[in-house]
Amino acid sequence: MRIVVLAGGIGGARFLRGLKRAAPDADITVIGNTGDDIHLFGLKVCPDLDTVMYTLGGGIDEEQGWGRADETFHLKEELAAYGVGPEWFGLGDRDFATHIVRTQMISAGYPLSAVTQALCDRWKPGVRLVPMTDDRVETHVAVEIDGERKAVHFQEYWVKLRASVPAEAVVPVGAEQAKPAPGVLEAIAEADVILFPPSNPVVSVGTILAVPGIREAIADAGVPVVGLSPIVGDAPVRGMADKVLAAVGVEATAAAVAEHYGSGLLDGWLVDTVDADSVTRVKAAGILCRAVPLMMTDVEAAAQMAREALALADEVRTS
Repeated sequence: MRIVVLAGGIGGARFLRGLKRAAPDADITVIGNTGDDIHLFGLKVCPDLDTVMYTLGGGIDEEQGWGRADETFHLKEELAAYGVGPEWFGLGDRDFATHIVRTQMISAGYPLSAVTQALCDRWKPGVRLVPMTDDRVETHVAVEIDGERKAVHFQEYWVKLRASVPAEAVVPVGAEQAKPAPGVLEAIAEADVILFPPSNPVVSVGTILAVPGIREAIADAGVPVVGLSPIVGDAPVRGMADKVLAAVGVEATAAAVAEHYGSGLLDGWLVDTVDADSVTRVKAAGILCRAVPLMMTDVEAAAQMAREALALADEVRTS
């Protein structure tokens, strides 16, 4: 079975770990979000790609869900001593090595997709991890602070501001001019099933879909497209999906997110059991829907979610 997954950061990575357990023989291609990418200290940082790579490769900090396990921060402390910022974005010493290698390879002329493959040669995540594009795309968020309306990088909005002010607009800068990375459209065309994990529908999956050609390829693939709601009980499981959903005019409910993706893209949708009353609404939108437990409390729980998604995909095929 060939499975394509559109993945953001922590939620996508943990779901993928469960998917590998649920379908150990599957050929899995992960199209990773690069809208969170940022340049810091002269280095290109790809938080979502690295979170998937570290999680599946066994190097993630399990407690926080991002960054390296057994991390130290001596370099960050030395930079701060020199007055070099930003201090609000904490790169660890082990993590710095990844960004140095990536930046050196890009400076030598390698595209991000080739660099990601080279990094994965070390981590062996057990999936094919492909960035959504080799082109530069960075998500910016329009906010108003002290009466001044301005755009800030998504990382500043989430890490520095902690989403403490309303997001007035979310813009994936550069997406309209970007092209899918090599292998992205081919993987979609050859897939047997396409999955949207419980990643942020605006700044993770939504940013991937903003790259011209990707949404259209998925809609035309002719295979089941199944998603899992990142909203449980009218609130995001983690992160600030509710803040960015509000910016695009979508209520923070499991049913509204399914409608946001739409029946032209989505064939099946899983909601948590606490949102079982939304199943009828989702079905009315032309999307097959089931209510199952969606809390990834451990790897086995994530695996069961993946099994439910694949079972719903089979149901789509026969419906």
